[in-house]
Amino acid sequence: MKTKKLIKLLPLLSLGILISCGEKTQETSPEDAKVKVSTTVATMQTVDNISGYTANVQADVINHITPAIPARIEKIYVEIGDRVNVGQLLVQMESSNLQQQNAQLANLERDYARYTELLKVGGIAQQQVDQMKTQIDILKAAIKNIRDNTQLRSPINGIVTARNYDNGDVFAQLPVLTVQQLNPLKAIINVSETDFTKVKLGMPANIKLDVYENESFTGKVSLVYPTIDAATHTFGVEVAIHNKDAKVRPGMYARVELNFGSKQSIVVPDMAVQKQAGSNDKYVYIVESGLAKYRKVELGLRLGANYEILSGINPGDEVVTAGQSRLIDGTSVEK
Repeated sequence: MKTKKLIKLLPLLSLGILISCGEKTQETSPEDAKVKVSTTVATMQTVDNISGYTANVQADVINHITPAIPARIEKIYVEIGDRVNVGQLLVQMESSNLQQQNAQLANLERDYARYTELLKVGGIAQQQVDQMKTQIDILKAAIKNIRDNTQLRSPINGIVTARNYDNGDVFAQLPVLTVQQLNPLKAIINVSETDFTKVKLGMPANIKLDVYENESFTGKVSLVYPTIDAATHTFGVEVAIHNKDAKVRPGMYARVELNFGSKQSIVVPDMAVQKQAGSNDKYVYIVESGLAKYRKVELGLRLGANYEILSGINPGDEVVTAGQSRLIDGTSVEK
């Protein structure tokens, strides 16, 4: 009988042992879950108050080379990419009308010379001489207008950026050529209305171009638009770009920086800032009461090995700088 009772008690004893072991495991797991991290304190520092903007570079002056009336193009002297100077002949339009008018002017001038001689001996009235002179002046003005629309010259120093016809074509609507000025160039940026009183004519600007990664170009504010866009609450600012060596070209993508002085900002090491997978969000972990807390942050300037933090944490927060890969919001940590 005793043997049978012992056999019946064995399952109960085994269950008790298992429960006892399980309780012991649960007591030690919180200690084992703590993650070792390194931290630093977020501090306020004086940093340059720099705002960045993006824009496409534009020519400051664009000229469309076009005659006043439709006519046949005799010859185009330049190609796309050619540099041109002020007054340089670019296009010769059909000149038969100009030749006719020049011939008529030569006849009138000969008649005028003859009338002048007759006036000296009293063989003609002064009124006739004056009328002849008026005709000559009117014809000269007409010839100048015809010449300006027959011999098309460049009004600026620049570069040819478009050619829409070939020799022998008849000019219709599109300009024959387009010439753009390369120095200076300009970038038009949209600045927040909160900075309206800070932007001044002549203030310097720093320009970076994607095509020249490690080079900066100088510029200055050349025009401040006088009104605010009600939809975007921004205003336009034109930044003139010095381009003496012609390295910058219209259409290039530019990043423009304006320095509005200095300000106090929260600064943390760049090691503390993490990028959210699948998005462009940035975040940090701070430590509160031994727990890691997730904080989404907005970054400002990159300051060497640090980042300016515009929002998301407060001065004095203890920020995790190492060990973030094993953290989630609420993880127990130790330093």
